[in-house]
Amino acid sequence: MQNSYSNFFYSQYARVWIPDPEEVWKSAELLKDYKPGDKVLQLRLEEGKDLEYCLDPKTKELPPLRNPDILVGENDLTALSYLHEPAVLHNLKVRFIDSKLIYTYCGIVLVAINPYEQLPIYGEDIINAYSGQNMGDMDPHIFAVAEEAYKQMARDERNQSIIVSGESGAGKTVSAKYAMRYFATVSGSASEANVEEKVLASNPIMESIGNAKTTRNDNSSRFGKYIEIGFDKRYRIIGANMRTYLLEKSRVVFQAEEERNYHIFYQLCASATLPEFKTLRLGNANYFHYTKQGGSPVIDGVDDAKEMVNTRQACTLLGISDSYQMGIFRILAGILHLGNVEFASRDSDSCVIPPKHEPLTIFCDLMGVEYEEMAHWLCHRKLATATETYIKPISKLHAINARDALAKHIYANLFNWIVDHVNKALHATVKQHSFIGVLDIYGFETFEINSFEQFCINYANEKLQQQFNMHVFKLEQEEYMKEQIPWTLIDFYDNQPCINLIEAKMGILDLLDEECKMPKGSDDSWAQKLYNTHLNKCALFEKPRMSNKAFIIKHFADKVEYQCEGFLEKNKDTVYEEQIKVLKSSKFKLLPELFQDEEKAISPTSATVSGRVPLSRTAVKPAKARPGQASKEHKKTVGHQFRNSLHLLMETLNATTPHYVRCIKPNDFKFPFTFDEKRAVQQLRACGVLETIRISAAGFPSRWTYQEFFSRYRVLMKQRDVLGDRKQTCKNVLEKLILDKDKYQFGKTKIFFRAGQVAYLEKIRADKLRAACIRIQKTIRGWLMRKKYVRMRKAAITIQRYVRGYQARCYANFLRRTQAAITIQKFQRMYVVRKRYQCMRAATIALQALLRGYMARNKYQMMLREHKSIIIQKHLRGWLARVCYHRTLKAIVYLQCCYRRMMAKRELKKLKIEARSVERYKKLHIGLENKIMQLQRKIDEQNKEYKSLMEKLSNLEITYSTETEKLRSDVERLRMSEEEAKNATNRVLSLQEEIAKLRKELHQTQSEKKTIEEWADKYKHETEQASMQSQMDEKIYRGLVSTQKLVEETKQLELDLNDERLRYQNLLNEFSRLEERYDDLKDEMNLMVVKSSNISVFLSFPSLFPIFTHCSASSWCGRGILLDFLLFFLKQEPSEKKAPLDMSLFLKLQKRVTELEQEKQSLQDELDRKEEQALRAKAKYESLKRQELESENKKLKNELNELQKALTETRSPEVTAPGAPAYRVLLDQLTSVSEELEVRKEEVLILRSQLVSQKEAIQPKVNKLVDQQLKLYTPSENWGCDFLSVFTQLLLNFRLLESQLQSQKKSHENELESLRGEIQSLKEENNRQQQLLAQNLQLPPEARIEASLQHEITRLTNENLDLMEQLEKQDKTVRKLKKQLKVFAKKIGELEVGQMENISPGQIIDEPIRPVNIPRKEKDFQGMLEYKKEDEQKLVKNLILGKQLSHSVNLIPGLPAYILFMCVRHADYLNDDQKVRSLLTSTINGIKKVLKKRGDDFETVSFWLSNTCRFLHCLKQYSGEEGFMKHNTPRQNEHCLTNFDLAEYRQVLSDLAIQIYQQLVRVLENILQPMIVSGMLEHETIQGVSGVKPTGLRKRTSSIADEGTYTLDSIIRQLNSFHSVMCQHGMDPELIKQVVKQMFYIIGAVTLNNLLLRKDMCSWSKGMQIRYNVSQLEEWLRDKNLMNSGAKETLEPLIQAAQLLQVKKKTDEDAEAICSMCNALTTAQIVKVLNLYTPVNEFEERVLVSFIRTIQMRLRDRKDSPQLLMDAKHIFPVTFPFNPSSLALETIQIPASLGLGFISRV
Repeated sequence: MQNSYSNFFYSQYARVWIPDPEEVWKSAELLKDYKPGDKVLQLRLEEGKDLEYCLDPKTKELPPLRNPDILVGENDLTALSYLHEPAVLHNLKVRFIDSKLIYTYCGIVLVAINPYEQLPIYGEDIINAYSGQNMGDMDPHIFAVAEEAYKQMARDERNQSIIVSGESGAGKTVSAKYAMRYFATVSGSASEANVEEKVLASNPIMESIGNAKTTRNDNSSRFGKYIEIGFDKRYRIIGANMRTYLLEKSRVVFQAEEERNYHIFYQLCASATLPEFKTLRLGNANYFHYTKQGGSPVIDGVDDAKEMVNTRQACTLLGISDSYQMGIFRILAGILHLGNVEFASRDSDSCVIPPKHEPLTIFCDLMGVEYEEMAHWLCHRKLATATETYIKPISKLHAINARDALAKHIYANLFNWIVDHVNKALHATVKQHSFIGVLDIYGFETFEINSFEQFCINYANEKLQQQFNMHVFKLEQEEYMKEQIPWTLIDFYDNQPCINLIEAKMGILDLLDEECKMPKGSDDSWAQKLYNTHLNKCALFEKPRMSNKAFIIKHFADKVEYQCEGFLEKNKDTVYEEQIKVLKSSKFKLLPELFQDEEKAISPTSATVSGRVPLSRTAVKPAKARPGQASKEHKKTVGHQFRNSLHLLMETLNATTPHYVRCIKPNDFKFPFTFDEKRAVQQLRACGVLETIRISAAGFPSRWTYQEFFSRYRVLMKQRDVLGDRKQTCKNVLEKLILDKDKYQFGKTKIFFRAGQVAYLEKIRADKLRAACIRIQKTIRGWLMRKKYVRMRKAAITIQRYVRGYQARCYANFLRRTQAAITIQKFQRMYVVRKRYQCMRAATIALQALLRGYMARNKYQMMLREHKSIIIQKHLRGWLARVCYHRTLKAIVYLQCCYRRMMAKRELKKLKIEARSVERYKKLHIGLENKIMQLQRKIDEQNKEYKSLMEKLSNLEITYSTETEKLRSDVERLRMSEEEAKNATNRVLSLQEEIAKLRKELHQTQSEKKTIEEWADKYKHETEQASMQSQMDEKIYRGLVSTQKLVEETKQLELDLNDERLRYQNLLNEFSRLEERYDDLKDEMNLMVVKSSNISVFLSFPSLFPIFTHCSASSWCGRGILLDFLLFFLKQEPSEKKAPLDMSLFLKLQKRVTELEQEKQSLQDELDRKEEQALRAKAKYESLKRQELESENKKLKNELNELQKALTETRSPEVTAPGAPAYRVLLDQLTSVSEELEVRKEEVLILRSQLVSQKEAIQPKVNKLVDQQLKLYTPSENWGCDFLSVFTQLLLNFRLLESQLQSQKKSHENELESLRGEIQSLKEENNRQQQLLAQNLQLPPEARIEASLQHEITRLTNENLDLMEQLEKQDKTVRKLKKQLKVFAKKIGELEVGQMENISPGQIIDEPIRPVNIPRKEKDFQGMLEYKKEDEQKLVKNLILGKQLSHSVNLIPGLPAYILFMCVRHADYLNDDQKVRSLLTSTINGIKKVLKKRGDDFETVSFWLSNTCRFLHCLKQYSGEEGFMKHNTPRQNEHCLTNFDLAEYRQVLSDLAIQIYQQLVRVLENILQPMIVSGMLEHETIQGVSGVKPTGLRKRTSSIADEGTYTLDSIIRQLNSFHSVMCQHGMDPELIKQVVKQMFYIIGAVTLNNLLLRKDMCSWSKGMQIRYNVSQLEEWLRDKNLMNSGAKETLEPLIQAAQLLQVKKKTDEDAEAICSMCNALTTAQIVKVLNLYTPVNEFEERVLVSFIRTIQMRLRDRKDSPQLLMDAKHIFPVTFPFNPSSLALETIQIPASLGLGFISRV
């Protein structure tokens, strides 16, 4: 049997994989069939080279077969028919290189290949797309694994783990980071502390202190970490915890070539210039020994200074204060300076540090330690024996090693301290319900030189691989048992022997720890112990041939040779205790704190409690070793600690459900999308992916449900084979197709196949389809060739006829041309001669003109020179005369000066003689002393007055500034809101006007175009007017261009309008969300109040608190009595008998109440005093304000007078004379303005004085009421018994008092607001008048008069209009009152007549009154409904909040809206503005309340959307505005509102309708969302078109319609339901169109987004299915007459994506067609669809990579969004076109079922 199968599979043209040293595996094709016994296979490689492949003579194993092309590129490797290494490698390469897909499933493992470039596949839209989806339903992604873990945690109530592994540079850290980001985005935070942000903020910190650049990775994690993300019972993030493993401390002191130290050091150096870092004395990274060894201090594309900012921000977010941050940076800087400390050798055994060594000085300053101590212990060590202690110098090499060990130890402790603080910041404040752990740990490593770090890493990977193998084995066993398949033991690799070799007793770690305890232990002696113990005894342990200091271990992935050198030192990790003691004695607080944590961590429980594993701690050797538990624990080695932490990790992982992510590094050069097969295979072998494949291949790897098998292989069955039972049908067919029954097994729901059987079935299926295709092609080609022959014969005859006619016409044309040429020659020669003559004549005339001009110019120049010389002579002679005159004048002046000086000297001598006399001096100074004293007193008095006035002025300025600031802020806020509203409305109106104008222009241009075209057609055949025809064509073209421009401008304006609407409606949506949030918080507060009802009743009245709180705040006695009072009040039960009162308690309470009354009285007096002071201050302020206003008015008057004077002075006398009319008009205008200002000022002052007097009058009343209520508390004998009644009465009184105060306060505030508004309006009027006056003054006199007259005319017209409006209102009220008087007079007359008739006493006593049936006359109803004010809440409750009217079928559409409007009409008729306002407010709040309560019911939301729109239309239709009354009947016009303009409420109702519309969209989206993917993509509407491809372990949602799945019919039924409900509720047709458009957009967006994220859906047949489904939706639109709603256009991206799946994709012409066809898709979407395109059948072809590159080149200039997915949450802006109702209001009847009997028709 095996031979027959080999013959079948290894036949001619079969493709196989053969080993290759370069590419690992190469594909080849068999040139002839294989026969049993053949030793050589004849093969041809893909490049065309033939070769002979020799089979192994021992095993005779054939090369592995290649999978069919349709299986290449599958999402899950287990879906491959042949499961082996070359198939896995090829599938990964095709997905990575050709399709740019970095994620692939391999059973339960997600394989992630590092692309080495940023990909747009991690945005929030992608997260939302994967949220809530099953893992097999979407393409592989890290988000799918995270969603699966999150879902299993919620479903199974079990903790989860995501294990991310791989070698350095494979992308482990990034994968873990994206997984955590997914949890943070999907789950959200359980509190307001934004825990998810803190969890994500821990990444920058840990990367800065734990990541470094290596030769393989620029951001390599040099430690392992396990992060537990905690969730509460509602599965929201509440906290996190981090454990770290094996920090690479050696990197702190040494880096290899092209590598760096930890990032934080370079970030510090890059930020050294910051002011706060000046004290750290840092410099360039090349200055420090610890950062310059690698020679690569800069990473391309990374700014260390910016990274430092991010690190500090993350520290701040996690609660690490600035002082602690500076402490951390201080320690890190100290480590850098410590690395620069140098040693000088004194001899071979000792060394010394140079005196005042600068690096050590800086280190000691930063660490706060003594320089001498640190310098001493860096060069010496202490040796302790049993009796003595010695201090021994150490050599230079040992000193350098000790320095490096100290630096490593400080950094390790700092690392652990930071991890501790991060965990504290992420610690959950509430109880953790479950967690998801993310393990980011190093993968299997093997280098040229492998040391202790690689040994620990590979040991950890052995443990993880064992756990992985057991988990895979367990899942396989569960699957087989669930399907009841016979279970056979599968042999899988068990690495327990390797683990035993490492960790068992006398294992490698035990021997290493034992050697570390030896006094003279060394690496060599330890190697010998290893050889003696394990060599030739354990198959997994080997010794290298050429080395005695190394050993080899056979790990599960590969053999690794470890060098023994350094193992003991790294395992002991020692540092000298004396150096640690020096650091502990530091004055720097943070440094001893690091080592205190170390001492606490000595206990064995400390590691588990803190959530960290102290792997990087070092054992400090004490001076005197004492036996005991503490010292033993203290000497734990790194290997021992790592083993314990690994066991703890394995226990955690075994207690969770694991999910595996294996990261693969595609190349060692970090080239984007470059795949190195050798490196990939090494990692696949090392990470366990191939082991998963091997375990799967050992059993039944291919699994199909019966329905999927039937759907795929229906073509292999005959009609008679198809039975009703699908399971039996599949069994019968398989028995015929596969004879060996061991190749398949039948389970309960699936068929299990051995490896290769699916490929066998696919080959049979492809052969049958190929034969059918050949037959179809043969028939069609024959028909096509016959058609082609007939067409060619007919074409040949036609061509002959036309060729002969063409030849005859050519000969005739030749004769005509000959005759024409002769005529042309004649005229041409004549033209040449005439032209030559004209040129000669023109040249002669030009020469004559030039010559004559030259002579005239020469003559003119000579005359000009003579004239200029005369002028020069004139000026020179004048200058000489002036010079002579000035000389004479100067001499005369000089003589005068000399004479006057002589006379002045004589006078000076006389004055000096008089000044020397004593008598004159005394005369001058008589009485000066008295005057000085008087002036001094006056100055002192004035200074005192000045100081007092200054104090008063400052106080008044403060009060004035506060008041003015308040008023200014209020005015500014109101002004801004008014301006914004006006701008918005003006902008909308202007846009609408522009659109209307443009439409008119468009119609005009179209009409012009039609007339031009008619005119052009009329004269088209007249050849004589060819020039006119060309001009007309040009005009037509210009008209077309202008028309196109107008159309484009119109479209742009419409887009701008839609954008404005969308922005406004988004703001409304946000407002409604905040309003709902506010209501929820309000409800929560009310619930809290209800829970503590007794206490809240007492505490909700602040007026009571003075009784208890007027005692001193620090008095315990007051607090005790308050508590006693509360307890007494709470213990009272009215229904029971009251217990006898304790007299002692009663006396105490009585005494305390009297004390409190006294204190209250004193405080009340003080309060009165303060209020009086405040009133006085306010009165002063008012007086000052009044004075200011008066001064301002005076200034204005002065300015007016000056302006009048200026006008009289500057005007021309004839126009601006005092008696002129313009002058009189201007003066009258100015006087009227000034008088009006005076009147307004007096009114403001009077009103303010009244307001102050009212406040003063109210205050005594309030005090009196408070005193009256307090008198009720006077203690009496029965105080304890009557307490409750008094207390309740007191509460009622206070409630009444508070309501009165609130109402008065509101009235005063309203008055104040009105006064402020009047002041503001007067100021604006004054400013406007001043501006107008200034403008008039700048104009010329005539224009000035015209402007003033124009202004006066406009003012008078406005006043006349206002007066006319007031007159009309008064006339209406008069008419209304007259009607009411007539009615009342009629009623009074009827009553008087009735009384006169009933006066007869005989009738009253003797005659019995019989009841008479009086027929009621039919009333002429006015279309109004009357209700009482107290029935308003009842109306709202019964009409809106009561019964579910939305489900009533027999009601008139929009009946609640009509009822509410008729009630509004009656309130308007009564002119009751309070009633109108109250009813409208209650209605809006009621609608909001019912929508909040039943907002997820589509019928309810649709019903109230319809009624809100109808109510809005009624308010417009009956508003009285002409624009809304065009379609009204005369009777409807009579029903218009007469007293109130409700335009503002119309805007409020419009906003409410927008909110309801958005809620309706959300409801229908929630209903449609589960149906769309299943109905539009997965369900096969056309059966048999799309065959189901084989799937892997992660089964997708079945595409066959089961009972629970949705189909396209389900979607159409739901659409019909939506449409019928909206029509039933009477929704406007335009609004229905907008809802349908939104629904179709949601369907198209969700379908396209899923198509872009699902590779299995991107095929030719699926494109046909989608187009058919879209056509069904279009048919539904036609049936409902909704084709013009714009819904079809929203499906355009989906239609184009379906067409893209079906069009030809090969040549450049195809690329051009695709680019022009797919204008609704973005470039990213087109490329994504082409990358995902997958053939389902053999005859389909894949899209070549070169074709995709061509598409990208053609689309590179297209400007579209880079976003891949459509925004499925987008809501189009909604409009509510006016839709008047023809229903007469007076004909509406109110059904009794509504319970509105309390309202009556009017």
